[in-house]
Amino acid sequence: MLKSLQAINNDKTIQATFEGTVLAFDFGLKRIGVASGEHMLGIAHPLTTLNAESNDDRFNLIADLIKEWKPSTLVVGLPLSLDGEEHEVTLLCKKFVRRMDGRFNLPILMVDERLSSAEASQSLSESGIKGRKQKPMLDQIAAQVILQSYFDMITHEMSKRQHHEST
Repeated sequence: MLKSLQAINNDKTIQATFEGTVLAFDFGLKRIGVASGEHMLGIAHPLTTLNAESNDDRFNLIADLIKEWKPSTLVVGLPLSLDGEEHEVTLLCKKFVRRMDGRFNLPILMVDERLSSAEASQSLSESGIKGRKQKPMLDQIAAQVILQSYFDMITHEMSKRQHHEST
């Protein structure tokens, strides 16, 4: 188990194979950004932004994505303050993840998402998309940043293990 990832349900996470499709979520009170990627390629792609007010609508949209993409693993960005402390949105995000765990029965890992929105905004700016034009894409790009950091952690951990085994 990777130290920088936080498992929601250790029994399911232990069964995670680090193979197959991954869906990642950038939790927000108004919108949820979604990204997808494959463990084998280790490359994250923005997918969509969920704009649903009620939790039932949110989870129905997520259920549709899970049905379509058939992920082996879900990754959710864990919002923390810059000094690593939890705050109100952290607690709401953890509640959201517990509900996902109860509904979808898939391994779920939480990844520290500090500065993912800032990185997403910078990436969009560098692509020529600035200011208010970023709003429709920002959350899904933030989810892409979260998912890419997950893939990078796995790659780093695997290479450390291979190096350790070869010495």
